[in-house]
Amino acid sequence: MSCVVAIDAGTTGVRSLVVDGSGAVVDLAYRELTQYFPRPGWVEHDAAEIWEAVRATLAEVSGRLAEAGRPVAAVGITNQRETAIAWDRRTGRPLHRAIVWQDRRTAPVCEKLREAGHLPAIRARTGLVLDSYFSATKYAWLLDEGGVGDGRPSDLALGTVDTWVLWNLTGGAAAGVFATDATNASRTLLYDIGDRAWSAELCELFGVPPGFLAEVRPSCGRFGLLDTGVVPGGSALAGVPVSGVAGDQQSALFGQACFEPGMVKVTYGTGSFVLANAGPSCPPVPDGLVATIAWDLGEHGGAAGPVTYALEGSTFVSGAAIQWLRDGLGLIERAEEVGPLAESVTDSGGVTVVPAFTGLGSPWWDPRARGIITGITRGAGRAQIARAVVEAMAFQVRDMVDAMVATTGTPVTELRADGGAAAMGLLLQLEADQVRARVVRPRSVESTALGAATLAGLAEGVWGSLDELASLWAPDVQHEPTLDPVLADLAYDAWRRSVERSRDWA
Repeated sequence: MSCVVAIDAGTTGVRSLVVDGSGAVVDLAYRELTQYFPRPGWVEHDAAEIWEAVRATLAEVSGRLAEAGRPVAAVGITNQRETAIAWDRRTGRPLHRAIVWQDRRTAPVCEKLREAGHLPAIRARTGLVLDSYFSATKYAWLLDEGGVGDGRPSDLALGTVDTWVLWNLTGGAAAGVFATDATNASRTLLYDIGDRAWSAELCELFGVPPGFLAEVRPSCGRFGLLDTGVVPGGSALAGVPVSGVAGDQQSALFGQACFEPGMVKVTYGTGSFVLANAGPSCPPVPDGLVATIAWDLGEHGGAAGPVTYALEGSTFVSGAAIQWLRDGLGLIERAEEVGPLAESVTDSGGVTVVPAFTGLGSPWWDPRARGIITGITRGAGRAQIARAVVEAMAFQVRDMVDAMVATTGTPVTELRADGGAAAMGLLLQLEADQVRARVVRPRSVESTALGAATLAGLAEGVWGSLDELASLWAPDVQHEPTLDPVLADLAYDAWRRSVERSRDWA
């Protein structure tokens, strides 16, 4: 039976996963990425390292597929979204380190544009806010200060990680496909999500020539074929079509089978991301949140139509705070230790952590906020701080869910949870208590990769419809609210007081 390979090019690492016809992940290979912090607030990756990690993980799973004689029907790509890469399409050489979505170097540019009165028009066209989180000001920095635009070479490419990976997979400098999908384009501040096209006016405003940008295609459909020889020892993948592309959070929404308007998922990754299916019409711009394209199924959309929109809330530091406990403070040796350590105490002892290491995302959008710890007493120790970090992950999601409820007027009754930290029962219970809704972890928490795989498989006939894909989703663990709402609100109010102290700090 045919399987599908998903490439998940994330923030901390790259994975290639094999998904079978039942929607189960049956094989996986992983490579960690180097994180570069050249200055405070700057975060970079090596684009060449990203590509080498893609090749290495594909080679690993491809070798095992070849040994097993398993045919591969399609490849799907999902990726960290707003990260900006510049490269020379003639040589294939990256022209600067990739500027990661967490990077804050262009915050002053966003502030000047806001002061000049451009925010309303940008919000109306893109559904986004003026924040250095998104790609446009990163592209402009690469052109003007990063030196990649010197002479405005005709072979210059500006793209997100999906475009870089797709271009290399399909032949690179020889014949690579220079394309992106609507979900990634909608995260750049340059794409009109109503017209579903690059905006000439926004490109001019940000100083990004449209000719440097990739062609925008549907998320579901054939982009090109894997070039022979791209993957070392990859005979099982040679000539296989790349047929699905989506940014990681939209991919997770699809992988969680949130196909009906109002369905909501949360992903606990490097940051935390809450997305709600908003249906086929572009929603009004929501306070504290963003509107974005959830997916474009093209000719595979059926009666539902090709395009679905989403409301989204994003926080920049979630799982990254656990890495900080490990690498920055040395409180744990492995990330998996944080759950048992946090559960070793019944509460945080009044300690509150606001992990605003790179500013605050939804619903605050404050690039000047910085991380703080409040409420420390002599009795506070490793366990209290660890628990406060886990609680912060739950509080940040409540911030976003409350903003969604305020926008839509519809309470959330179920939250589908995925991502690495979703393995923590404590986190899911804290979340259920805070959002006062059922929190469900599915059988497979690899929702991001599953979304890319099922988009590709839908295009190539591995699965026939959204109804069939919905039948693959199955719950594993669910948590109902158990804490007295008064006590939940008291803890949340303490968090909000700490958030106020963290704001406008830098």
